[in-house]
Amino acid sequence: MILRMFLMLMFVGALFGGVFGWRFHEGMKMMAKMKAMGIPVQTVSTAKAAEQTWQKTFEAVGTLRASKGVEVSSEVSGLVTAIDFKSGDAVKAGAPLVQLRTDDDIAKLNALESAAALAKINYDRDMKQYKIRAVSRATVDTDKAVLESDTAQVKAQQAIIAEKSIAAPFDGTLGIRQIDLGQFISPGTPIVTLQALDTMYADFFLPQQALSAVKVGQQVVLKNDTWPDEKFTGTITALNMKVDSATRNVEVRARVPNADHKLLPGMYATVDINVGAPAQYITLPQTAITYNPYGDTVYLAAKNKDDKLVARQQFVTAGDTRGDQVQILKGVKAGDEVVTSGQIKLHNGSPIKVNNSIVPSNDAHPTPSEQ
Repeated sequence: MILRMFLMLMFVGALFGGVFGWRFHEGMKMMAKMKAMGIPVQTVSTAKAAEQTWQKTFEAVGTLRASKGVEVSSEVSGLVTAIDFKSGDAVKAGAPLVQLRTDDDIAKLNALESAAALAKINYDRDMKQYKIRAVSRATVDTDKAVLESDTAQVKAQQAIIAEKSIAAPFDGTLGIRQIDLGQFISPGTPIVTLQALDTMYADFFLPQQALSAVKVGQQVVLKNDTWPDEKFTGTITALNMKVDSATRNVEVRARVPNADHKLLPGMYATVDINVGAPAQYITLPQTAITYNPYGDTVYLAAKNKDDKLVARQQFVTAGDTRGDQVQILKGVKAGDEVVTSGQIKLHNGSPIKVNNSIVPSNDAHPTPSEQ
């Protein structure tokens, strides 16, 4: 019985040993085959690290406003009897725009002028009689007070009539008319916008750190998507003397000539301010950088000891970005060939093949494209 169990155990052991031996043999054959095949070559795109001149620039988004701009309105209520302008007219200061009805006001003015004239006659007559002591001084003083009161009422009525003739307060261009003939308007009712467009102001905000580099008289360049191929040059005219405590930003105003009236109030514009002297930097496409918590890296395309092209991981220090590019402050030198796409499948020493038929964008000033 014992012999039989021993033989059975020997048989089972031999069976399992054979199975495991065969699996081990097959695994070794597979490993040898994979080793013979080698690590697969990965296809990547590359770019040469190159030096470029970069000008340090502050960029902000500003709002445009006219150097002079108002919504023309009336100080008094009245019925519109005449409209002396057309929408879009260029007008001079003092040009009549709207006339309100003044018939009742003129009639009242005539009555007040008559009362003032009578008061003047009474005062002059009593002054002559006072000289011969025919009237008292109190009578003369009363006549003088009445004359001054009537004269003041005449001037007040003349001012009311003048307020019903609405004129352009300065040279500029009118917008779209907001009232109609025969309409009754109240004080403050918008009539038309008037904007002096020859000069525009661009108001924008910069962080407080920029105050040491920005000053009055500095040049700015404006870009607006209405005129994508044009740049508008202006000059900083004022910095607000208060930093916003909520955002830590300071408001800046630039003056921009606008003789052709292409810029309009309310538009936004991108404002660029060059500060400091231009400097040389090594630049790469932003796609070349792999950002990691432990440090930013790139892969360099380099030859190994077998003269084969492999990826070599390199830690770098990245600086500012501009468009599709990024400054490399440390870790790469001019002329190094850097992998710009395909890094996700690489590790240090991976064999690579370069195919630059399609490469990532590498433009410091890219323009939007619908494609």
